[in-house]
Amino acid sequence: MNDFGVAEARDTPTVDVVVIGAGQAGLSSAYHLRRSGLAPDRDFVTLDHSPRPGGAWQFRWPSLTYEKIHGMHSLPGMELTGADGSRPSSEVIGEYFTAYEERFGLRVHRPVDVAAVREGEGGRLRVETSEGVWSTRALINATGTWDRPFWPRYPGQETFRGRQLHTSRYPGPAAFAGLRVVVVGGGASGTQHLMEIADVAAGTTWVTRRPPVFREGPFGEEQGRAAVALVDERVRAGLPPQSVVSVTGLPVNEAITRARGRGVLDRLPMFDRITPSGVVWDDGRSVEADVILWATGFRPAIDHLAPLGLREPGGGIRVENTRAVRDERIHLVGYGPSASTIGANRAGRAAVRDIRALLEHEPALV
Repeated sequence: MNDFGVAEARDTPTVDVVVIGAGQAGLSSAYHLRRSGLAPDRDFVTLDHSPRPGGAWQFRWPSLTYEKIHGMHSLPGMELTGADGSRPSSEVIGEYFTAYEERFGLRVHRPVDVAAVREGEGGRLRVETSEGVWSTRALINATGTWDRPFWPRYPGQETFRGRQLHTSRYPGPAAFAGLRVVVVGGGASGTQHLMEIADVAAGTTWVTRRPPVFREGPFGEEQGRAAVALVDERVRAGLPPQSVVSVTGLPVNEAITRARGRGVLDRLPMFDRITPSGVVWDDGRSVEADVILWATGFRPAIDHLAPLGLREPGGGIRVENTRAVRDERIHLVGYGPSASTIGANRAGRAAVRDIRALLEHEPALV
């Protein structure tokens, strides 16, 4: 029996590559695997725990329309064209991913949960899932971050009588009508939530650990490379990755300009503790609240890789390009510097190139 209580077959299915995750990074990887000559379900398999195509996008709130997202770079080999910007991004991208999987016959297995990846027999990796066990020569991990929302801990948090929720469960602005809302977090999601909620709430308060950085003017290729380099530096050092957005700042658009003019984006430093009725600072300031919305980001969903011992003392997995430094069979796509739509595409191609070289160098055991 595996960790899910599923009986293992006597003959564990074997493939050359297992891809875990079928968001942007996973589909890009699967596309390049197929293009390199490997066949789905014969040479490689793609596993996804979500109920349907769309990656993390399928779980985004309805008010996040396609025109509001920061850009969706098309998957390799098939452009996303003619999308209605007023439709929810979850629908637009979900339909696009569905068409993409069908066009290239990627045969994604879902819903499949991966419990653990361990050292197997004969130099192979053992992938334990709710579907059974797979034996593979290499693995592409493309699990993203959506399943690991980060909740900071503050004194008194458990005493709060109102509602606390994370941005991963944000239902849209209507749920906050007439309420006093504290929004925690200075990233893109936090500002988007705050600006929407401010139109319907009785009052909003924005708190962040650091003063937010608003980016005026164009953001070109040179600035983009510099931002990615900062994230890459941490990953190469074995530190937990920061998102690319965290080092680019918040782009100023019309909505941001209007919100700043109305005082919606007047930020306060982080409170020191939570009370049953709100939040307080050590300097005596306090704010009454009905809701605390934690727009505090996510962490990489990589716990299933723990048995392989890939983490460094700094807490992250040290990666060069996409390859885990401690195990050349493991590639992390959509991790750190490749955690963007265009970055995931490029990383998928790079990972497959390295894996093909590994497979050719080390022939499969018969």
